[in-house]
Amino acid sequence: MKTRQLTVRPFREDDLEALFQLLSDPEVMRYLEPPFSREQAADFLHSAGICDPPLIYAVEDAAGEFVGYVIYHPYGRDAYEIGWVLAREQWHKGYAQQLTQAMIRDAKGKTSRLIIECLPEQTATSHLALKNGFTFQGNCDGCDVYSKKL
Repeated sequence: MKTRQLTVRPFREDDLEALFQLLSDPEVMRYLEPPFSREQAADFLHSAGICDPPLIYAVEDAAGEFVGYVIYHPYGRDAYEIGWVLAREQWHKGYAQQLTQAMIRDAKGKTSRLIIECLPEQTATSHLALKNGFTFQGNCDGCDVYSKKL
C-alpha cells in the first residue's frame, strides 16, 4: 500500500530499534499504553507485526525511514480495524490522513466496514475519522468507536 509520500510494508526484524524508539516515547504513547521497554517492543513486534496474519504494518517515508505503523486487520466477521501510530516528529505532515485514505481504498472488496477505536481524549483521531466519513457508534470499554460502511 502506498500514498503520495509513504509506503506501508510488512515489519522486519531490523525494525525493532525504530519501533522501540516509537513505543518508548511517552508523548506518542499518551493515549495508548504506558511507554514500552525494549523487551515489550520486541514482544509487540513479533506478536502483532511479524506474525500470520499481521495486525500492524510498518510505514516508511520516501527515503526508506521508519515513520510509524498502521493498524490494519480483520475485526470481527465483517469489518477491518484501522489506525496509525506515528513518530512525534512526523506529526502535522498529513500522514495520518494519507494513511487513512489508503487503508479505505485498500479495504474495498476485502470487507464491508471499517472501524477506528480511540480514547475520547484523542481528538485528532476523532476528527480524522469524521473527516473520512466514519460515524460515531458509541463508547465500548472506554474507547470511542467509529464505523464506516464501504
